[in-house]
Amino acid sequence: MANREALRELQSRLASRLQAARAEGVRLSWLAVEAGARKYLFPLHQSGEIFSWESAQGVPYTQAWFLGVSNLRGGLFGVVELSRFIARSQPADSVTAPDPARPESYLIALNAALDVNCALLVDRLEGLRSVDSFASTALRLDGDPAYFGNVYTDAGGERWQEINLQSLSQQADFLSISA
Repeated sequence: MANREALRELQSRLASRLQAARAEGVRLSWLAVEAGARKYLFPLHQSGEIFSWESAQGVPYTQAWFLGVSNLRGGLFGVVELSRFIARSQPADSVTAPDPARPESYLIALNAALDVNCALLVDRLEGLRSVDSFASTALRLDGDPAYFGNVYTDAGGERWQEINLQSLSQQADFLSISA
């Protein structure tokens, strides 16, 4: 009986949140992270659960950016080091090697709706951001990877690159982990 009441209460809260969201309209919101000394924005609706970094079981004969697999809440997830994956298409001087100790590193699982059991290793979480957090917006450049979105600049002059996780998860080179 208590479970039914709890379920009704949850449904009521969700319904009121949905109504409030519709009244406000759709707003862009992101999970802000740092990887390899660069700042990225992951759309919240494409991001999944956040896990502390511990380790991954290595997999032989894979790309250097594929760290292996990890058991996250009973599910087996491939672990991709985001900074190394992106570095393949960036000039060498624009990439900073991550700290091997990884004291503040986290795994960001892709949303289950994307249908890819993958988690991205990032160096640091920077919190949540909305469009109001930024002073200016620029379109991605023609030479940028297809999964790059707009570039946002905050009031302090920091540049934040939006990453479309759905597009990233569908890239052939992202899915091809074999070396």
